[in-house]
Amino acid sequence: MRITYSPEAIHDLKKLREFIEVKNSSAAQRIATAILKGISQLKTFPYLGLRVQQAPDPEMVRDLIIGNYIARYLIRSNEINILRVWHHKEERI
Repeated sequence: MRITYSPEAIHDLKKLREFIEVKNSSAAQRIATAILKGISQLKTFPYLGLRVQQAPDPEMVRDLIIGNYIARYLIRSNEINILRVWHHKEERI
């Protein structure tokens, strides 16, 4: 399985890292690495995340919880598309 990132997910990851980096640059690197490592597990276990019940197809749209962060993704035939990434306290769109 191949993992791709939507433009919104890339923006989310950059925004999270910049926000954390202001207070603690080593924590920003550590958290970014943990998020990317968690997402990489989806290559082997694409159904690891929780179903998003309000999605049109809850089986294929899922939320992966990585510590205090959530990565929403879409499962396609040969691809995982990361849609968004949030801190669990952020308002989700």
